[in-house]
Amino acid sequence: MDTDTSRAAWRNTTHDWAAAVDPGHLEGIRRDPAAFAPGGAGHLVLEVVAYAADEAECTDGGRAVITLHPDGSVSVADDGRGTDTRRDERGRAVKKPVMATKDLRFFDLPGAQTLPDGHPRRGMSVVAALSDHLVHTNRRRNGSWTQRYEHGVPVTGLDPVDDDGTTGTLVSFRPGESLRAGQGLDPDELLRRAAAAWPHLTVRIDDLREG
Repeated sequence: MDTDTSRAAWRNTTHDWAAAVDPGHLEGIRRDPAAFAPGGAGHLVLEVVAYAADEAECTDGGRAVITLHPDGSVSVADDGRGTDTRRDERGRAVKKPVMATKDLRFFDLPGAQTLPDGHPRRGMSVVAALSDHLVHTNRRRNGSWTQRYEHGVPVTGLDPVDDDGTTGTLVSFRPGESLRAGQGLDPDELLRRAAAAWPHLTVRIDDLREG
């Protein structure tokens, strides 16, 4: 795990390490779900899978499994390197704040990347803010942790979990009621879009919903 003498010295690439939560950013997303998740829950799924695709491109290939659950929740598991997690000057584990702060690559930038549904990519904070709850389990070579969020705000600490010999992330989330009630999740359409947009990533969908 990376260490540094001061958290303030860590270089910002995709997110700002200075703060774990940006309440104003999350509230802005929650005020306008139609703008940030056009098409409903399917857009949120693509926001999550886009990070697995980033990893796959950086590591010459990867896999992701999307699981659709009967209660309307979704899980996305990948076999990447896991979310960047470091030790601060006090030796505490600090995860890059991907869930609760803006992705600096996409917010406030005209012409930012689009997702396979044709809508702008804005990052994982959109998924967290527009979900009733989200659990992020993060496995890296030097440690594994899990953390729960409600409407984008962390409600637990970064809790260690036992190493299982793998690396990657598991993001399990339940989109808010208005998004679940909107356009349904079509596994075939999700798979088609993912395959066309992200050739480095092999995607499988397990649909556990009744009917």
